Amino acid sequence: MRAEYSHCPNLTIIDTPGFVLKAKKGEPENTPEEIITMVKSLASPPHRILLFLQQSSVEWCSSLWLDAVREIDPTFRRTVIVVSKFDNRLKEFNDRWEVDRYLSASGYLGDSTCPFFVALPKDRSTISNDEFRRQISQVDLEVLRHLNEGVEGGFDEDKFRPYYIGFGRLRDYLESELQKRYKEAAPATLALLEQRCSEVAAELDIMDSKIRVTSDIAHLRKSAMLYVASICNHVGTLIDGAADPAPEQWGKTTVEEQSEIGLGGWPGVTADMKPPNATLRLHGGAAFERVMHEFRCAAYSIECPSVSREKVANILLAHAGQGGGRGVTEAAAEIARAAARSWLAPLLGTACDRLAFVLGNLYDLALERNHGHDSEYGMKLDKMDGYVGFHATLRHVYNRFIKDLAKQCKQLVWHHLDTVTSPYSQVCYENGFQGSFGSSTTSFYNFNQASAGSFCPELTDGGPAARDGIMREQGNIPLERNGPQTTPLRGAETRGTLRESQMTVPETPSPDQPCDAVYAGAKKELGNGIDIGAKKRVSRLPANSRNTDHVRVQNDGGLLFGYTGSSSGSAYSEICSSAADHFARIREVLVERSVASTLNSGFLTPCRDRLVVALGLELFAVSDERFMDMFVAPGAIDVLQNERQSLQKRLKMLQSCLNEFKSVARAL
Repeated sequence: MRAEYSHCPNLTIIDTPGFVLKAKKGEPENTPEEIITMVKSLASPPHRILLFLQQSSVEWCSSLWLDAVREIDPTFRRTVIVVSKFDNRLKEFNDRWEVDRYLSASGYLGDSTCPFFVALPKDRSTISNDEFRRQISQVDLEVLRHLNEGVEGGFDEDKFRPYYIGFGRLRDYLESELQKRYKEAAPATLALLEQRCSEVAAELDIMDSKIRVTSDIAHLRKSAMLYVASICNHVGTLIDGAADPAPEQWGKTTVEEQSEIGLGGWPGVTADMKPPNATLRLHGGAAFERVMHEFRCAAYSIECPSVSREKVANILLAHAGQGGGRGVTEAAAEIARAAARSWLAPLLGTACDRLAFVLGNLYDLALERNHGHDSEYGMKLDKMDGYVGFHATLRHVYNRFIKDLAKQCKQLVWHHLDTVTSPYSQVCYENGFQGSFGSSTTSFYNFNQASAGSFCPELTDGGPAARDGIMREQGNIPLERNGPQTTPLRGAETRGTLRESQMTVPETPSPDQPCDAVYAGAKKELGNGIDIGAKKRVSRLPANSRNTDHVRVQNDGGLLFGYTGSSSGSAYSEICSSAADHFARIREVLVERSVASTLNSGFLTPCRDRLVVALGLELFAVSDERFMDMFVAPGAIDVLQNERQSLQKRLKMLQSCLNEFKSVARAL
């Protein structure tokens, strides 16, 4: 029952079912447990006063439900114990000590807790309120008279009569206790009302601001531009390196990046790659550089694949028919170019996708930084959190910008791959490039690993030992020569000019043609008997080609193959070995000269210099109507106005409650 009156605080009275030991007929068996659970739940709030009612016929020592109340309020600090039907128990008292012991409940409730003893009129007929009050007062007088006259020696009136006997005493105590509780709770209640009034007033101010800003397009454009500029500045800061937001929470390991992007490992790489810092959680520029180093490690982990004899024969014999005396060189170069296009192109695409994923994650990091930083333009940014459409469009435009960068970078690096693998490229014939780093691909790879290690130090627990293990696992060691190489010319000078009877010419060139000697003659019926020897002029090749040592011109352009190395060698093994060298040279030029600078300038430079312009053109270079579509949905103004009216009503009600409670609190 809730009692409300305009001149006093409200009062709520909850009358729970009485405790029972066993369910009545027709009731569920668990009724006693449900009653106890319900009472405990309702009595748990600490501001509620518990009124425990027990009949006088129940002895204190056998009161089962007193223990249940003690579980809720162990010290009975907020419990009022009332013994009803006290007039029925009076007949059992003969001596004073019996009355005093019962009234004090000594040993059961504690010294500071005393129960109230009440009795109600026996008349159950319908009477007026005044008559009911008169009868209650009459019952209280009869109880006191019986204790004084009906009990030998009476009772301790100084201790019990002024406080605990009679319904009037219980009423006075409850009223005083309620007034005391109201006084104690008044300051906290008043503060809570003032706080709620302030909160609703602040919400109303925000709503008024939204309505005002929605109608002021120029102010909204300015706020949105400053917000976008701040986000772009934070993206640039993250690329340059920043400690916040915390990498432990927002960074990602290499495995997490690969899992989220859905690409798995690097295509074509079968070795177990363990690049430096793979287990650290990185973001921003650090994560970008880690991906770049992973790409280098992956590229140098791929060896030139083996080629079947049929493929070598197809290329070699085709060049034999074209003349020019460069069959072995061109065959090896063509094999290397095809292998580079086949194996390196997927690596380049994966590198672009991984880098785009790293830069795409910077948007959420920039938002997190923006929440805790003021604008770099010297003013506090307007709150833009409530504009869901604007944030969705901004995120979409940013992601599209990163995707466009990834697409452009793919085209650029694939163009570099096409250039370096073009038949017109001289990369396969350059000695100077390799010589600048070492005499073999192994030495260059070791140089590259040392160089890369200086820019990507190992910061995990493995240290240098782990990095050395990685180099050993990922090293691309080309086929080694079985003996020192000599040029065909020098071999011819050593052997001297062969006589015509010592010369043989195969009918057609073969990849398996033995190369123990240099064939330098022709059948008489195939030519005019031109002398061929040490003074024979070879076809002109590029100055930096190494393969002039292996090719001679014979019989109007026919190819004969010589190899001055091991006697067990062949044109096939020579071509495979040369193709591996060409493949390594193409890879070195592509990775070191082209790809690294292209990816840096293709990804990082636009994010630093062109991001704010690109986002601004997409978001703000539009008409006012299209611009407002990001902020105001159809009917949104009406919704805001309705919310504003609701807040005004709520604020008015709270202020009225606050004023009334102040008046009541002063009267307490």
